[in-house]
Amino acid sequence: MEAGKPNPGKKPGSAATMEHVLVALRETKEEREIRIRNLFKFFDDSNLGFLDDTQIEKGLSSLRIPPKEQYAKDFLKVCDANRDGRVDYEEFRRYMDAKELELYVIFQAIDVEHNGDICPAELWEALNKAGIEIKDKELASFMEHVDKDKNGIITFEEWRDFLLLHPHEATVENIYQHWERVCLIDIGEQAVIPDGISKHAQRSKLLLAGGIAGAVSRTATAPLDRLKVVLQVQRAKAGVVPTIKKIWREDKLLGFFRGNGLNVTKVAPESAIKFAAYEMLKPIIGGADGDIGTSGRLMAGGLAGAVAQTAIYPMDLVKTRLQTCVSELGKTPKLWKLTKDIWIQEGPRAFYKGLCPSLIGIIPYAGIDLAAYETLKDLSRKYILHDKGYEPGPLIQLGCGMTSGALGASCVYPLQVIRTRMQADSANTKMSEEFLKTLKGEGLRGFYRGIVPNLFKVVPSASISYLVYEAMKKNLAID
Repeated sequence: MEAGKPNPGKKPGSAATMEHVLVALRETKEEREIRIRNLFKFFDDSNLGFLDDTQIEKGLSSLRIPPKEQYAKDFLKVCDANRDGRVDYEEFRRYMDAKELELYVIFQAIDVEHNGDICPAELWEALNKAGIEIKDKELASFMEHVDKDKNGIITFEEWRDFLLLHPHEATVENIYQHWERVCLIDIGEQAVIPDGISKHAQRSKLLLAGGIAGAVSRTATAPLDRLKVVLQVQRAKAGVVPTIKKIWREDKLLGFFRGNGLNVTKVAPESAIKFAAYEMLKPIIGGADGDIGTSGRLMAGGLAGAVAQTAIYPMDLVKTRLQTCVSELGKTPKLWKLTKDIWIQEGPRAFYKGLCPSLIGIIPYAGIDLAAYETLKDLSRKYILHDKGYEPGPLIQLGCGMTSGALGASCVYPLQVIRTRMQADSANTKMSEEFLKTLKGEGLRGFYRGIVPNLFKVVPSASISYLVYEAMKKNLAID
């Protein structure tokens, strides 16, 4: 090494400078200037001389970074010094200077041996100090993604390439979350939280975001839910329009939202119970390493759903009774009076009528939903993106989720009809009796009463949940 040149593996005694960065990258100023200018040209493929959020988002997508609008906007915001909505080359260059210096500082902090690279043990120690409990398999995946030459260590050049376009402050927590978003994207009907982040992230915020998203979504689609339930319990042939007129005649506009309060109330506890049960079941199903795979995740998710469904089921039954009982003199029955009457007249066991068909449908629904979702994603990669290795964007994944959800719901819908009828019936009817009664009296069509409004719920429900959840994550600083 030339005299006077900083050692790339030695921790600088004073504040780090761009000279340290150049030595660590083994670049001259001229070589670095060419690299940054080429990167700018990569984003500015239209030769406009500046970057806007559309160009940034397109460039991030090309680099396999999740093409989230907010991510691109954050990058634009941090680069755009004069706040004119554009990033010229000088602004882009200043960002690169500041970011590479910032990444060098944290690289040196993690490289406790000061030998110019980060080994798995050093990365694990840094994550552990930040409160992130990461399993060996997850650590190996992290290393493998960043370590381009697969030699088991991360050089500063590899570290820089991985984090250069990450617009947020380079803390260990933010770096882990960046890797999580890039490598562990899993947008289905249920949110899947990677193991490491689940140990240190604020679960209350995640549950709050999910709860609010679910509440808004259910309120927006409450009229369709009420219509579906009323159609499900009707044994005589009745169309959608006559049923809508009947609801309006009895309770006017508020009639379409009857039972929505209970529906919204049960969102948060159901999510919390399901989340907690899933976390407890993972090590039991997958063993000490917690590697449960697709089938294990399906089983854990199904069992967690069954536990949550059982816990909040009495609320679901009361909601169904509230939605299906007839108004007296234009007045909706009081919730507490209805609950008390069920307890006194039918006994405590009545609150669990229809639980059996409800639980039977959980795992088939989840299995069909998951299989259809993965199949649709593969088809979108082949026929829409024309790249089997590329992860579809949020809109495509949302479309896949809505389609797979509708398919799963349709396949288990007969069980839902049986459950609703058992819930609404004050008589002590068994599942097999209700099934035969429906089959003999109405034929196969009887098992699909109300499916039209149920399917119409899928698109707005999933879309509203997704949009509200993303907005809440942003406002709660989760993402």
